[in-house]
Amino acid sequence: MQAYLELKISWELFKKVPAALNPAEQAKLHKISVHQARIEALILGAPEAAGVMVPWPAVEARLKEIQSRYPDRDEFLADMRAHHLSESSLVDAINRDLRLETVLERVSATAGMVSEVEAEIYFRLHPAAFQRPEMRRIQHILMTFDSPGEKARVQATLNALIPALTDHESFAALALKHSQCPSALEGGVIGLVKPGQLYPELETVAFALQAGQVSAPTESPMGWHLLRCDAIEPGETLTFAAVRERIIERLGEARRQAAQKAWIQALLQAAGNRQAA
Repeated sequence: MQAYLELKISWELFKKVPAALNPAEQAKLHKISVHQARIEALILGAPEAAGVMVPWPAVEARLKEIQSRYPDRDEFLADMRAHHLSESSLVDAINRDLRLETVLERVSATAGMVSEVEAEIYFRLHPAAFQRPEMRRIQHILMTFDSPGEKARVQATLNALIPALTDHESFAALALKHSQCPSALEGGVIGLVKPGQLYPELETVAFALQAGQVSAPTESPMGWHLLRCDAIEPGETLTFAAVRERIIERLGEARRQAAQKAWIQALLQAAGNRQAA
C-alpha cells in the first residue's frame, strides 16, 4: 500500500515517479506519505467506515482506467514491477482508495444542502463576482528591436502597414509576414481579452479601439505593436437566476470539504488524546 501511496502522491506533487525525485523531493514525499497513510488508517478505522464495501465493477473500472494509460499490458506490468507493485496489490490499493472516497462522501452528506436563500444571500453580498467586464477580441502584430535606430525603423515599418490593414484577413496576412509573436501563425489573434490581461500600455489602447479599428504603433516591454479590435463584447451584470445553480454547487462543495476537514481533524485530535493518555 505504501508503494502505491508514494507513487500516487509523487505524481500529484511533482508529476514524476518516486525514482526520478531528487533527495529534497524524496524527503518531502516521505513526510507527506507517512502523514497521509496515518490519516487514511484513521478514516478506515472510524465508525463511519464500518460496513463500507466497494463493488467489484467500480474497482475494475478504475483498474481499466489506469491500464489505459499504457500502450499495452506488458508495459503496464513492467511499470508495476518497477514500483514494487503487482496487479493484485494494485487492485487492493484501488479498493482501499474507493473505500476512502465512499467514507468521505458519507461524511460530506452530513453537511446538508445549500438552500436557494443562502445562495441568494451570497449573490447579494458578492456583487463584484457576478459582473462580467467588457472584453475585446484582439489581433496584434509585434516587432521587436535591439537598438534606438532599429526601434525607429520598426515604428516606421508598422506605420507604413496601417493603410493596408483594412479587415481581419488583411491583418492576419500581414501578421503572418511581419509579426515576431508566435500568434503570427494564427493571424496575430490574441483572442478575447479582459482588463488586466495585457500590458498596461497595450490595455489602454486596446480598450479605446472601436470594432474594426487599428491602433497606432504602441510600445510595450516586448517591442512595438499594432492592435486591431475585431469585436467588442459588452460587460454585463449576471442575474441571480443565471448563476443560482453555480452558486449552490460552489457553496455546497465548500461545505462538503469543510465537513470532511473538520471530521478528519476530530479523528486526529482523538488519536492524539489516546496517545497522550
